[in-house]
Amino acid sequence: MAEQVWRTRGGARRSTRTLRVRACAAVMAVVVLAVLVVPPLAQLDQQAVDLAAKLQPPSWAHPFGTDDVGRDLLLRCVHGLRVSLLVGLVAALVATVIGTAVGAAAGALGGWADRIAMRVVDTLSAIPHLLLGIFVVAVFRPGLWPVVASVAVTHWLSTARIVRAEVLSLRGRPYVDAAVSGGASRWRVAVRHLVPGILPQAGLAAVLMIPHAMWHESALSFLGLGLPAHQASLGNLVQGARGSLLAGHWWPTLFPGLLLIVPTLAIAGLAGAWRDRLNPRRRSELTL
Repeated sequence: MAEQVWRTRGGARRSTRTLRVRACAAVMAVVVLAVLVVPPLAQLDQQAVDLAAKLQPPSWAHPFGTDDVGRDLLLRCVHGLRVSLLVGLVAALVATVIGTAVGAAAGALGGWADRIAMRVVDTLSAIPHLLLGIFVVAVFRPGLWPVVASVAVTHWLSTARIVRAEVLSLRGRPYVDAAVSGGASRWRVAVRHLVPGILPQAGLAAVLMIPHAMWHESALSFLGLGLPAHQASLGNLVQGARGSLLAGHWWPTLFPGLLLIVPTLAIAGLAGAWRDRLNPRRRSELTL
């Protein structure tokens, strides 16, 4: 009887987890479809300013309402989400490449190279990400690529630590010891045995970094240090809607915020499922 109850609970957990993953995948499919289809069909620059229609609440004609100059907020939010996702994807890719290279080199070489690399990581980690990002952006003029560089420079540290720990774990495996005993060079061991072993963890780190990078870009744009004010991004939309919120108009702030939160939760759900598949102990617990 107890075993039957345990299996029933395990089946319920698996069903709930499957539904959660499917819901996250559906949300991300809608998001990707929207950012790929909507902006090309409705050019943002062609939206006419209509002061007579400014700050209209959500309606059938304007599902998200209009902004303070009468432009359709739905189109601007989707365009802003597109820009924020682009920043997040590119910054996460660059940061993952940097972190993977540093972590793999530190773990594979060991000795003084490992100590120097980790001291650099610890030193940079002691500086708040936002403060370091503001410093990087301040060196350049506001724009897309300075923001990408700012996010990438401040977000490779955790990936370096994860990859280094994975490399140190792989170095103690029997097949690596056998390759070294067989006369394989350090470069061959790294390419054939260490790099393939760290790619799943590096990929997971990149996926988890995308929403973090999106929030970082939004924070910089909200502070006026990210993308130019005329370019739609979720941070710029929230920043431009502060006056409307104080006047009692909630929709210019709510919908850009939701489009920032919902993809973050969906990506986190998909990344959690990926992490469970990479962790054998966690996967066995879910199957009980």
